[in-house]
Amino acid sequence: MKIALPLTSLALCLASSLTLASGTHCTAPVADWQPRENLQRKLENDGYSVHRIKVDDGCYEVKATDRAGKHLEIKYDPKSFAPLKIEDD
Repeated sequence: MKIALPLTSLALCLASSLTLASGTHCTAPVADWQPRENLQRKLENDGYSVHRIKVDDGCYEVKATDRAGKHLEIKYDPKSFAPLKIEDD
């Protein structure tokens, strides 16, 4: 019994890590999504130049350039607009 709890905890941690490593997926129902125009407006107000917004794995995927000219690809939760993953090009 003393070994079972740590092994269970380890298994849960590994499962969580594998889920995160496999990619970013959003699960909010489409009815709860905010319009992509609102995300574009928010990003432009924050100084980004938005090139494209598309849906990928249930998330909004944005290609944009920041004020410094860096090209970015960012995944956002479509319900909360929380950034989930940021990649430099």
